[in-house]
Amino acid sequence: MRAYPDRPVVGVGAVVLDGDRVLLVKRGQAPLKGHWSLPGGAVEIGETLEQAVAREVLEETGVTIDVGPIVEVLDRISRDLEGRVEHHFVLIDFVARPLGGNVEGASDADEAAWVAVHDLEKFDVAAVTVGVIRKAASRGFETGERPLVW
Repeated sequence: MRAYPDRPVVGVGAVVLDGDRVLLVKRGQAPLKGHWSLPGGAVEIGETLEQAVAREVLEETGVTIDVGPIVEVLDRISRDLEGRVEHHFVLIDFVARPLGGNVEGASDADEAAWVAVHDLEKFDVAAVTVGVIRKAASRGFETGERPLVW
């Protein structure tokens, strides 16, 4: 989807933390089809970034969230065998906490699951994504018994 774009696509992602767990999805479409990653997707016309990330998480996982601050902004660029840019996303990752819902892969996610932060390597999560998750977790954004201040 959005292959060979004329310009970068703005996308959002959510580091949804619940104690020592993070919400992941197994991507059902390119790019990253079959890989575990953060829930998220493209911002639609007329949406704020916060609205987009809340919508994407709900669509992909069935979980409603309280959107917190931005954790990271990065590029995800992939090229085909001829070197042409096949995908170019500017991604804005937010930290979030779950408010409710039942975790289930939907929309363009084949699966969704709560994963312990120390088990990310077992899910073959991309190194850049692991870095974003650890950055969010290290800043005390985790939920649980301690109140989370946005």
